Amino acid sequence: MLIIDCKEVESIQHELAVYVSDQVGAVPNLKYHEFILSPIEDDGVIDTNLVVTSIKEFLASIGETYNFAVISKDDTISIESIRGKVIERQPKPKADLFSCPHCGFMTQYEVEYNTHKKIHYLG
Repeated sequence: MLIIDCKEVESIQHELAVYVSDQVGAVPNLKYHEFILSPIEDDGVIDTNLVVTSIKEFLASIGETYNFAVISKDDTISIESIRGKVIERQPKPKADLFSCPHCGFMTQYEVEYNTHKKIHYLG
């Protein structure tokens, strides 16, 4: 389990969580100023270096490579502003997201989520 501290990049937290979890194959759990990545398998391990690389790739894709540092310490990864810059993107409207605890599937539609959950209990 890894904690990604997003206090200084809150406006992109949701997009970042989706991108990083897809890149490393982990289940994201969104919190107020952070998100937590858990392995899909019970005995799985998340590669911290791969998470750091994925965060840096995301920051590069939005042109923020030189304004933020990605710092890893123990089980926490922090994204910190180097020059005090704040990302001033308008956050997308926060829809309620439903996340499958089994595989990490995410949707904003409760009906779709409930239908998806059923596949884990078939057979």
